[in-house]
Amino acid sequence: MLAIFLDLESTGLDACKHKVIEIAFKIYDVFSGQLITAYSSVVKHPYTVWEERDLSSILINGFEWETIDQQGKEIPQVREEIIRAFTEAGVARGKAVFVCQNPAFDRSFFVQLVDIYTQENLNWPYHWLDFASMYWALMMQNPHLEPFSETNLSKDEIAKSFDLPPEAKPHRAMNGVDHLILCYQTVVGFGGRKGASSVNI
Repeated sequence: MLAIFLDLESTGLDACKHKVIEIAFKIYDVFSGQLITAYSSVVKHPYTVWEERDLSSILINGFEWETIDQQGKEIPQVREEIIRAFTEAGVARGKAVFVCQNPAFDRSFFVQLVDIYTQENLNWPYHWLDFASMYWALMMQNPHLEPFSETNLSKDEIAKSFDLPPEAKPHRAMNGVDHLILCYQTVVGFGGRKGASSVNI
């Protein structure tokens, strides 16, 4: 079974108005903890997209127009590279799942790169798992971990509860992926082995 640890950065929170400007993912074998492949790209857009940005979102991810304009790849190229990476890794429904911190957000912007019908035709997984829910389940089994009435399910707060460092800032896509993997390895584990040192991120 494969896990696609994925994170996206965008020009804002509204997928009907804003656009994805960076994608990163790493695909792991969840039993062995082996890294299968990794991918990261800035996504190029016209300046009119940048003009519609949400300033609070840009403050979080630290993007500048020059980065998008000079380092970004056109969407058709990014789409082809994602499809190639997934195909070579053996991503298929029933054999892989997406793992994200905020899958509702990531999924809504991911379709800007690979539309839902292409995903269906390629038989990609439609399960997008929520890391915070994994922690929630663990907490419900071990209620002494944190006062239930004050639970904070942000990834940085979950990391803090396990004495892990916060995500590196600014919040770029690969930073998010690496921190998600660190937290997943510690909370859930690969092949039943928990602990940040047992997998090479």
